[in-house]
Amino acid sequence: MKNRIFISGVSSIAAQTEASVFNEAPNVYSDPIFEIVPFNHKEYIPTKSLRRLSKALKMSISGAIMALKDAEVTCPDAIITGTGQGCKQDTERFLESVIKQKELLLSPTAFIHSTHNTIGGQIALHLNSKAYNVTYSQNSVSLEWALLDAMMIFDEGKNSKNVLVGGVDEISETITGFMEFDHQLKKERISNLELFKSDSRGTITSEGAHFFNLTSENKSSLVELLDISIIATLEVENITNTVEEFLGKNRISSADIDLVILGKNGDVNFDHFYEALTTGILKKTQQLAYKHLVGEYNTVSGYALWLGCKIIELQTIPEILKVNSVTAGKIKYVLLYNQYQGEDHSLILIRKR
Repeated sequence: MKNRIFISGVSSIAAQTEASVFNEAPNVYSDPIFEIVPFNHKEYIPTKSLRRLSKALKMSISGAIMALKDAEVTCPDAIITGTGQGCKQDTERFLESVIKQKELLLSPTAFIHSTHNTIGGQIALHLNSKAYNVTYSQNSVSLEWALLDAMMIFDEGKNSKNVLVGGVDEISETITGFMEFDHQLKKERISNLELFKSDSRGTITSEGAHFFNLTSENKSSLVELLDISIIATLEVENITNTVEEFLGKNRISSADIDLVILGKNGDVNFDHFYEALTTGILKKTQQLAYKHLVGEYNTVSGYALWLGCKIIELQTIPEILKVNSVTAGKIKYVLLYNQYQGEDHSLILIRKR
């Protein structure tokens, strides 16, 4: 029997605050690329360190400390991060210096900070942690792989009581703009709140950092992480069987799911993957969506997991998230389903403890 894993601390830094979502006052954006809500990192990072950190690193350190504080943990037994594209702003800065300096007299700082695993490294430095530290960079399932690694740590019985897991991605002026070339972004300017009314290709994008303290012993935890499944490629006609097998492995059925949080993003070419479930086995389940609020990016599934944890804790569902008229009663089982451009499908199952 595998060890039970609980989520005892959560944090989210994104284009929406907890208050803006749960108070039904979401921030409105009209550009296809938009930033996080301004955040005061001085509460968590010394001023002298802030000057040399990119936005991704600031979000990561602040988010990590917030999640640990929420869990009442000083320093975790492992730090595992997921990021699809790493610190893009530092990457751009380094590449620009290569061109400007003609590959001579380059400052190493931007290069060091441009590597994907600098996120976990900087968190460890600020926490004075010398524990297991790994970064996963697997496109839109980067966070899911980080979570799977954490689950394996607990299953292997390595005496780890608290594992910090986070997903981080940032936007940048040039690299993010490349998404326009292959129609990943909307051509037209629309309000993010009107995203699901669009019938065109592409979506909107943003950035964020979402952290979770996973524990095997915290008795005050309200949410249990049951299982995760990652499928690289999946045909639409096989989605139903895949979900049923996933739920069956956890000894429940689709009828037991109280809430499904979908990663639909308004891209007319790919949202039909979600429709296979919403018009099928999950037709009578309350359905939520969130990317019209926080945009699309490689680790945005972290926002969905944060959202699921908050909804279980508060037993409240904001109207701005609802995409059907079914109303859940007591929320116990929550299923998260995400995919990007028809690939990297992921299922995450959590429940109220």
